[in-house]
Amino acid sequence: MEAALEIKNRLGLHLRAASTLAQMAKKFGSSITLRIGEHEANARSVTQLIMLGAGQGAKVKVAIEGDDAAAAAAAIKALFDDGFGED
Repeated sequence: MEAALEIKNRLGLHLRAASTLAQMAKKFGSSITLRIGEHEANARSVTQLIMLGAGQGAKVKVAIEGDDAAAAAAAIKALFDDGFGED
């Protein structure tokens, strides 16, 4: 399962947003990978997420594989749509 999402919060995928995303990803058994251009990150790794350098407006491709992929995709989409609960 794949989706294209946009980072809407003003500060982008900074430490707090990356931590929130990683905590959510850890609730699911599925493998969740984010990609911006050639850069890829495991959604469970705060460090890898921050290394993406994703600012506001960045387009992120999310790939999810596993038994609970649909639920994980819905939760992650909601998190992105909500601006990680920040704005």
